[in-house]
Amino acid sequence: MVKNTVTVKVLDRDYIIRSEDGEEQVRKVADMVNDRFLRIKEHAEGMTERKIAILAAFDIAGDYLNLAKEHDDLRAEIRARLKALNDQIDSTVGSV
Repeated sequence: MVKNTVTVKVLDRDYIIRSEDGEEQVRKVADMVNDRFLRIKEHAEGMTERKIAILAAFDIAGDYLNLAKEHDDLRAEIRARLKALNDQIDSTVGSV
């Protein structure tokens, strides 16, 4: 487990991140977090950075949960299609 150390900037502050992910991935995550912070900050004049961070965390977690549900739904659909194909193959082979 190699830990990479990457310095990233979020809301004009430098953070040193240690991660098993590569530098490119860490920078992508930091960019996503920073973009989300800035988007919220635009519409939340006077809000503390802590509140912005909490709102961004909720926003990102909501996106993650929506994608996880979509992923689970697609997996269930694929399983159902595979079962239907297997049943069709079994009935075709059984009648030969």
